[in-house]
Amino acid sequence: MKRTNPGLLVALAVFGAAVGFAVQTALAAMSVAKIRPEYTLAASLLLIGILVVALAVPVRRAVRGATRQPIDPFYATRVVVLAKACAIAGALLAGVALGFLLDLVLRGSPASDSLLRVLASLGGSVVLLVAGVVAEYLCRVPPRDDDEDHPDRGPERVHL
Repeated sequence: MKRTNPGLLVALAVFGAAVGFAVQTALAAMSVAKIRPEYTLAASLLLIGILVVALAVPVRRAVRGATRQPIDPFYATRVVVLAKACAIAGALLAGVALGFLLDLVLRGSPASDSLLRVLASLGGSVVLLVAGVVAEYLCRVPPRDDDEDHPDRGPERVHL
């Protein structure tokens, strides 16, 4: 499995910002109340970010040889996939929160409770994004010496 591409994360954040801004603008045009993210969203994102890093630490310890217990490869694979999903979701949600923030700054009153809610959601999203990238890094397996390309075997490698 390849590492998460930073360009993809930036593209998702830009897309999320465009969608968030468009949704808030459409709601205002229809004279409907705008979306105000709850504080529990930010708390949940923060908790998930902490959890994904905590799940990746045993994988890092097993890879570095700091523990004598072997790690289940399926567990490690699940943690890597979860970390990648957290990074992608964090980028998308951070973009949406940025779109909401842009709408507040351009059209609303930025000194309201909505601003604090949007900033909390942005913070939780960024924590989730960073935690996903960190957890993915913690699950990285260093290359072995015998993995070098040999003329007999060809360039076949297995990447996690």
